Amino acid sequence: MSQFQFIHVEKNQGIALVTLNRPKQLNALNRKLLNELNQVFEGLRDDASTKVVLLTGAGDKAFVAGADIKEFSSFNGEQGTELSKEGHMSVFNLIEEFPKPVIAVVNGFALGGGLELAMSAHLRVASENARMGLPETSLGLIPGYGGTQRLPQLIGKGRALEMIFSAKMIDAETALGYGLVNQVVPQEELLDSAKKLAESFMKNSIIAMGFAIESVNAGLLEGSVGYDVEVQAFGDCFETEDFKEGTQAFLEKRKPEFPGA
Repeated sequence: MSQFQFIHVEKNQGIALVTLNRPKQLNALNRKLLNELNQVFEGLRDDASTKVVLLTGAGDKAFVAGADIKEFSSFNGEQGTELSKEGHMSVFNLIEEFPKPVIAVVNGFALGGGLELAMSAHLRVASENARMGLPETSLGLIPGYGGTQRLPQLIGKGRALEMIFSAKMIDAETALGYGLVNQVVPQEELLDSAKKLAESFMKNSIIAMGFAIESVNAGLLEGSVGYDVEVQAFGDCFETEDFKEGTQAFLEKRKPEFPGA
């Protein structure tokens, strides 16, 4: 799969290691990277030799530091809605519904769309230096790639809303206590730990695990309407002055000045 510009795929003994490779941008998600993620997971789904997928970011600073704000800072509501809807359909739901175990290997910052990407995986293993958060409200936005739905499912409504309202990061141990990640290990042991977890899964029926994934997801379908609400609300944010101020402040490397803040 060397045809991809921003993703490296390495297959070894049933494990596919998918590495997002934009280290200078802290692996920030842009449309090109999301499109490549779609192609990679579509290919691995039909690849009989792949039993488990490990998803990580290049370097030791970030899994994914968020979405590429420069790409959507001038969007209107309609464009924002389409951005969210397209991401849900092509990547985040694809990974959540993937019929083989997907483990997010969180090696540093997982912020905004990066944390949403990690949450779409079935499990998360984090390094001790990992930091996670949803900073969207500091930009005049809400999480638009499933964050308002998956985070409360994982850690509960109260903690999820606190993370969204505060826009602050939490450390790896806090994330473990919340149930947001399954394991926390030293940075140098991270990939090996994820591989050992994958190997333990491969001793059992991958087909059965696919049915288990489908069944567990079905139990959460009541929230599927919530994704539609999120998509529309995310798009509506793009029509507000707060969004314009939040993204402009980010690009100018200053603190935003929201009305009433």
